[in-house]
Amino acid sequence: MNEPVIAVTGLTKRFGDKTVVDGFDMTVPKGAIYGFLGPNGSGKTTTIRMMCGLLTPDGGSGTCLGYDILTESERIKAHVGYMTQRFSLYEDLTIRENLDFIARMFRLDNRRQRVDAALEDLGLADRSHQLAGQLSGGWKQRLALSACLIHDPDLLLLDEPTAGVDPKARREFWDEIRRLSDAGVTVLVSTHYMDEAIQCDFITYIAYGKKLIEGPANEIAARSGLVTWRVEGRGLAKLEAELTGEAGVEQVARFGTALHVSGTDEKALAKTVRAHERKDLAWSRQPAGLEELFIHLMDSSRDNFASGA
Repeated sequence: MNEPVIAVTGLTKRFGDKTVVDGFDMTVPKGAIYGFLGPNGSGKTTTIRMMCGLLTPDGGSGTCLGYDILTESERIKAHVGYMTQRFSLYEDLTIRENLDFIARMFRLDNRRQRVDAALEDLGLADRSHQLAGQLSGGWKQRLALSACLIHDPDLLLLDEPTAGVDPKARREFWDEIRRLSDAGVTVLVSTHYMDEAIQCDFITYIAYGKKLIEGPANEIAARSGLVTWRVEGRGLAKLEAELTGEAGVEQVARFGTALHVSGTDEKALAKTVRAHERKDLAWSRQPAGLEELFIHLMDSSRDNFASGA
């Protein structure tokens, strides 16, 4: 069995009197795509940075890539590629100049050849002399990813990597991430997009400093115990108001031309559904999805930065 790429226990981080990350445990296998979901300010980025030696925890311990996160952070950083949420390269430099600068930072041998290879790998060669500031969101994303990969990292950190890019660019980005994963690169990614969450092998939901649930992406919704009914028909706005607060109904969410009605008390929810059956409505039981689970977990969580928290 291969050693896990990341194994941490009890990670805790405080800023002032607020605990941003509270006793976080996680093990990440080599080559996995591990997704972090949670609301803004939930501690996703802070957790990722602590696990990879980029931020010192106030409590807890662990290893990343075989190195101690408390005492060997510099050795960890040499093997990590980090793509921040905001474009962080130099907009007044060309694509090639940006990649050459990153290659210098990592003191890479055969620098020109490494930059040429990076340009080719992500289709940037024809634009190599274009200023980074003139690129669209999708091309900036490609450049940022190329900069993260130029030193051949074993671990890739992606913080909201596709925010502000179009669906085509997002799909191409994830095709590349899957290729890297298949080659043995481990990926940690924070995202709010459900279509991205299903690309992950494992998912952890974090809310306001605490891990709520984790597991394989294709199993995690079923593990939650959440039950969902889908209803289509006429008068859905009125039906939504009627269902809200009834026995067994913990959330009602609109999905296109349907309502998804969810709860964890299966019998009570089924009884409420039966009470609202009529000819102009079509009810069907379906497995709870990641989006229903996300809403359910967020609704039941307490914001530790809220007034009075």
